[in-house]
Amino acid sequence: MEDFVKVTDIFGCDVFNDSVMQERLPKKVYKELKKTIEEGKELSMEVADVVAHEMKEWAIEKGATHYSHWFQPLTGVTAEKHDAFITAPMENGKVLMSFSGKELIKGEPDASSFPSGGLRATFEARGYTTWDCTSPAFVRHDAAGGTLCIPTAFCSYTGEALDQKTPLLRSMEAVNTQALRLIRLFGNHTSKKVTPSVGAEQEYFLIDKEKFKQRKDLVYTGRTLFGAMPPKGQEMDDHYLGTIRQRVSAYMKEVNEECWKLGVSAKTQHNEVAPAQHELAPIYAPVNIAADHNQIMMRILKKVASRQGMRCLLHEKPFAGVNGSGKHNNWSLTTDDGINLLDPGKTPHENVQFLLVLTCILKAVDEHADLLRESAADVGNDQRLGGHEAPPAVISVFLGEQLEDVLDQLISTGTATHSKSGEKMNTGVSTLPDFMKDATDRNRTSPFAFTGNKFEFRMVGSRDSISSCNVVLNTIAAEAFKEACDRLESAEDLELAVHDLIKEYATDHQRIVFSGNGYAPEWEAEAKRRGLPILPSMVDAIPALTTEKSIKLFENFRVFTRTELESRAEIQYEIYAKAINIEAKTMIDIVTKQIIPAVIRYTTVLADSINSVKAAGITDVSVQADLLKKTSKLLKTTNSAMNKLGKLVSQVESYPEGRERAVFFREKIVPAMDELRKPVDELEMIVDKEMWPMPSYGDLIFEV
Repeated sequence: MEDFVKVTDIFGCDVFNDSVMQERLPKKVYKELKKTIEEGKELSMEVADVVAHEMKEWAIEKGATHYSHWFQPLTGVTAEKHDAFITAPMENGKVLMSFSGKELIKGEPDASSFPSGGLRATFEARGYTTWDCTSPAFVRHDAAGGTLCIPTAFCSYTGEALDQKTPLLRSMEAVNTQALRLIRLFGNHTSKKVTPSVGAEQEYFLIDKEKFKQRKDLVYTGRTLFGAMPPKGQEMDDHYLGTIRQRVSAYMKEVNEECWKLGVSAKTQHNEVAPAQHELAPIYAPVNIAADHNQIMMRILKKVASRQGMRCLLHEKPFAGVNGSGKHNNWSLTTDDGINLLDPGKTPHENVQFLLVLTCILKAVDEHADLLRESAADVGNDQRLGGHEAPPAVISVFLGEQLEDVLDQLISTGTATHSKSGEKMNTGVSTLPDFMKDATDRNRTSPFAFTGNKFEFRMVGSRDSISSCNVVLNTIAAEAFKEACDRLESAEDLELAVHDLIKEYATDHQRIVFSGNGYAPEWEAEAKRRGLPILPSMVDAIPALTTEKSIKLFENFRVFTRTELESRAEIQYEIYAKAINIEAKTMIDIVTKQIIPAVIRYTTVLADSINSVKAAGITDVSVQADLLKKTSKLLKTTNSAMNKLGKLVSQVESYPEGRERAVFFREKIVPAMDELRKPVDELEMIVDKEMWPMPSYGDLIFEV
């Protein structure tokens, strides 16, 4: 019988969490560390030395031999350098195991070797990693043994943020300060902190490892650059929430256990819409911890898949023609004593604080829709957004019938007198219990939807860090709260001023609210009529980072400097250009070395068979001849398209790095890639399967 795992016994067992700290640290040290975590009090080196010693002792007991400052540079993945705990050998030949407060607090990776957008030159190598004590350290076990991973921020020698975590922590402080001002206006003087909480749903694909290795496009780019649709895709809707296959169930079980050990509260798992697609969702956590946990989760998904003879694909669109993968970012604001500022209560029309928070967020999203769109800009997302599977590349807000009705009352009459409530759900079956249904439906086509007591931002790509979008959400909310508080704190009649401000924000920013079908082609025309930004591609979205409006926003709240924003824009352009360049070169490589030789073999065999049939006295070879003619024509088209793409790729260096090169890739290279794919996918439907040089879509997504 398989060993039984009790979740409560293993959850957080490899995490240096609060209970471990309370148990192992002297009371005084524990209290000082908690003040740093909860209040931002500066940590003394004396306290750091004690924490480092106990952390090292605990980690060694867990089997760790090394420690690492674990950080999130602007590469899209995490980074780490491992140092052993051992010190110089003693005279008797033995070694001591040590770890100081200085080593805990500060590391010095090479900053010039990570994307910096010009902030660091090759000869300017120094950078720093700094311990983020608000996110607990953990011991990770893998083939290298045990490693103590210490979550850290990463900045340059001159202080600019070179990572995802630093601006996220800055934005958390900004929204905390302004949200506290807001709730103080409503008489709340007991809550000491407001923290953005996030639950990030993670979608992914699983395919067989051996088939993965036979696809150069998957190996090099993470997505299929060629591939004809199989006879059956997702048309029958039979995979979504269907019975999980045994092989996948075993995989999910191991993923859950690995997550739980590291304190990641993996909760919901199921089959997603596309064949071979699945989802894993955690319980909410403070946003910086949620961002760290999501990185841990993605690593675990890949590691366990490899161990079980599979590959986990996190690309936003690994297969054309079936749903891609996203990462739904469920965002809310919660006080330290458990009050959710986005909870409308049973009578939202009477919940004035909630209505002010809600309309402030409408204002924030409307005024910075371009910036929010940019926060989800990703090369892979260009293939996913706007399809009938993901939100369109136009930001709008779905509030639901109940809240829309309340705002309509405020806009039209100046007063909201009632809230729609849920009705009893009658199934018409006497043996089924009646229950109260929600006051509003959901809208899965909306990119930013209110879902009961939170907003769900559905545009984030499946590979991306959730830090970027939450930096934007936190900062634009902070700005809206600040502007509201600046007006209300000086009002003579607070109650009247709040009422007027809610009505003003609801009226002025009504254009961002949309409850219809975001997939409908009419919506883009309507969005354009409303004056909403339409940014279909990553290259279109990047300029939002460096508008004067964005620079002013981020500098006012000390989240980014102008230089940091300009560097991030350069990095985004560079990422786009490099990713498309790799895809284009991979297509050329596959066509040159695999597709064309395979088709030539097929046409040769076909021609030989025609001659053999004729030699046998059979004169009617029209079918074979037509097939040979069609194949040869497609082969010629393929070769021509490949030469065209190759010529364009050879011109890349003539375009300056940055926006100009990225635009060239989007406007010239991407269409040429589409032009090459078309005849190749047609050839796949003709050429003998035994001769086709790679597994088909059917082999990949239906045989896991």
